[in-house]
Amino acid sequence: MSRNNGRDYEVGYGKPPQNTQFKKGQSGNPRGRPSGSKNLATLVSVALNEPVIVVENGGRRKITKREAIIKQLVNRSTKADWRAIKILLDIVRESSFSAADEKVIEQIKARWHAKKGDSDV
Repeated sequence: MSRNNGRDYEVGYGKPPQNTQFKKGQSGNPRGRPSGSKNLATLVSVALNEPVIVVENGGRRKITKREAIIKQLVNRSTKADWRAIKILLDIVRESSFSAADEKVIEQIKARWHAKKGDSDV
C-alpha cells in the first residue's frame, strides 16, 4: 500500500479512507481506561469488608458487614424463616469444602443414618 494521496488505494468494506486511519504508533484509544477504576465485584467486596459496630450480649464489637449479614441470616434461619434458610443453604452449597470438612460431613451423615436405622428397628 503506498501513500501517494490514496490514488491506488481502494476504499470499501474494512478499508477506510487513508486520511481517517490511525497514524503509525498512535493508539485507537489514547487515553485508555482510567487507572484505578474498579469493577462491580471489587466495589461490592470493598463495601462488604467495611467495619460496622454491633451490640452482642450487652457489649459492642467491631465486625465486617459481611460477617454481620451472615450472622443475621443465620439468626433468621433459626427462627424458621424459610427464605433465610434457602439463602443460607444455597450459600453453603456453593462454598467449597476442604478434604477435612468433607470427612467430617460424611461422619455426621453416617451417624445420622445409623441413628435413623436404630430407631426404625
